[in-house]
Amino acid sequence: MHMAPLPATKDVVLIGGGHAHALLLLKWGMRPLPGARLTVINPGPTAPYSGMLPGYVAGHYSRDELDIDLVKLARFAGARIILGSAEGLDPVARQVQVPGRPPIEFDLASVDVGITSEMPDLPGFAEHGVPAKPLGAFARRWERFRSGSGPANVAVIGGGVAGAELILAMAHALAQQGRLGQAHLIDSGPVLGQASPELRKRLLRAFSEHRISVVENTSVARLEPGLVHLGDGRVVLSDFTSGAAGARPHDWIAGCGLQLHQGFIEVDAQLQSSVPAVFAAGDCAHLSFAPRPKAGVYAVRQAPILYHNLRALLTGDPLRKYHPQKDYLKLISLGSKEAVGDRFGQQFSGGLVWRWKDRIDQSFMEKFRNLPKMEPAELPAEHTHDLPEALGDKPMCGGCGAKTGRGALRAALTALTPPQRADVQPLPGDDAALVQTGGVNQVISTDHLRGFVLDPLVMARIAAVHALGDIWAMGAEPQVATANLILPRLSTQLQQRTLAEIMQASGDVMQQAGADIVGGHSSIGDELSIGFTVTGICQGTPVTLAGARPGDVLLLTKPIGSGTLMAAEMAGAAKGDWVAAALALMCQPQGEASRILASAHAMTDVTGFGLAGHLFGICETSDVGADLDLGSVPLMPGALELSKRGLRSSLFTENRAIWPEFASSAAADLLFDPQTAGGLLAAVSAKDAAALLRQLQAAGYCAARIGIVTPQAQDLRLV
Repeated sequence: MHMAPLPATKDVVLIGGGHAHALLLLKWGMRPLPGARLTVINPGPTAPYSGMLPGYVAGHYSRDELDIDLVKLARFAGARIILGSAEGLDPVARQVQVPGRPPIEFDLASVDVGITSEMPDLPGFAEHGVPAKPLGAFARRWERFRSGSGPANVAVIGGGVAGAELILAMAHALAQQGRLGQAHLIDSGPVLGQASPELRKRLLRAFSEHRISVVENTSVARLEPGLVHLGDGRVVLSDFTSGAAGARPHDWIAGCGLQLHQGFIEVDAQLQSSVPAVFAAGDCAHLSFAPRPKAGVYAVRQAPILYHNLRALLTGDPLRKYHPQKDYLKLISLGSKEAVGDRFGQQFSGGLVWRWKDRIDQSFMEKFRNLPKMEPAELPAEHTHDLPEALGDKPMCGGCGAKTGRGALRAALTALTPPQRADVQPLPGDDAALVQTGGVNQVISTDHLRGFVLDPLVMARIAAVHALGDIWAMGAEPQVATANLILPRLSTQLQQRTLAEIMQASGDVMQQAGADIVGGHSSIGDELSIGFTVTGICQGTPVTLAGARPGDVLLLTKPIGSGTLMAAEMAGAAKGDWVAAALALMCQPQGEASRILASAHAMTDVTGFGLAGHLFGICETSDVGADLDLGSVPLMPGALELSKRGLRSSLFTENRAIWPEFASSAAADLLFDPQTAGGLLAAVSAKDAAALLRQLQAAGYCAARIGIVTPQAQDLRLV
């Protein structure tokens, strides 16, 4: 008997991508909880691993080696990922505030956002200093600084072990480049005052070896460009000044209504806050039952307890207690590939210790680099002989990658009888219909997308932009829209939450385009599908596929590659920052581009048939050909690399059949990649092309000139 997908009934929201939450996502992916819908909120698609930061700063690791890819990890865990910074938490209303979207509601939440080392009370630090935490922002700033040239001076404010590790790494990296000028470690008290005498002695020797000056028992008065002014009147030269003095909680935590200790969320042995539905872990939490210093090792050890207790509250099982160790092994990098170890007052150092630390860190990160492959469900023992062929060798894509092929669609449309009404004007090849209403040209189109991201809000934005594409491609002004939604099986409460997100996001897109959502239809199915029927008004003659002329220049307003990227994301093969960039491009409306291109002779939006298929549509309808400059076609980040690795959307093969004589290559194959919410492809007068391209780029579009229209009918060539 076929079993329908089980409905989700509870929302579990992870705020922050810290170490405890990363490990929780890994465990969740290997053992999901039916009925629970998991969400992770993080400012960006990756989360740096603190243990490898000094090695990254020193130049021993690349940025990719430093980062945990949260987009991949969330896909593995079956969790939606929201890329944004939490700015508020209401434990009574059970909502999380993230800018640019409605509140995210939860049944259970956990906070693991780390700490900050900002220095708001130090004049000039906000403008000229770089907090060591959050790690991601620091790593980006350091990467830009390290890629510079010429002599460089650096300073770290905060003379604890973390500050010592940081200045050693910075000095080593700059010395390896031959750029090290001055390096200073500054503290208002004694440098390494909390360290044991033996550890302090070893680190001071490392400072001397790396030409680092120690400035202790001296406050910092202010920062200026290139200068650190000390409280005693001295001045230290520094082109890159970092703050590593102490740990501060993020400001928004103070207003969340939870019991705090010096701004950190107090938790009990079960890692629950003063509101039992809200947990906290890592550096942002204060262990009220057993206070400990801020260190990543505690977050790692908290992960199994947090994972168990969140599930236990949902299943009715008993909770477990976290028992923090009294001391832990400290492995401190010394800039070069040497490290010092410290535990229970005993020290050991050298290259062997660094290799030991490296092995521990690499082992931790390997868990996230090579996520377990989840095997697809086996077919029933008895099935039709051609069922495996119909299923194919990879999952069906979402978005335009899930559309029917051009051949099947054309065969079905050919069988339609011509319009019988005088007020309906046939438009061969165009996706929208043209209707005469009271002397006004009205265009109407409909489109819907099978969900390919788990965040309904992002999916709604993309679907709305996608549905508007046909209206914009005809040079029309969007007028009204109706929604057609299929929701997966959800509890009534989760239905309300999901519908609210979808309607607010799509309503915002439509209103910004000048249209109103006036109704629609919703139903329940196996998976999310979002679509819209949209009308638009043409103030002049509609732009169609039929007007391209020999000599016209072809302009494209968006890069291509979304089908390949989303197929790779489903397979866990796309980097998180590539996916984030692709989603941002798919959410970009084309209304302003449509207005700029109002004088185009022919125009279409690039969607399911790929750039080659839609260009062929213009050529076929206009009875012209085209020379396409493959090297000028803009590509989404990562698309070419994935294409070289043989990754393709499930619709690629049918699209490729449109023009089989095209030579196959990684770049050429992307011309047949189905696009979702793609850009506009316009044939414009050669004399206007340069000015129009400048206007498009000034309006924020990654637009490009990609070819010319030729007189040879339906002759599509690569040049």
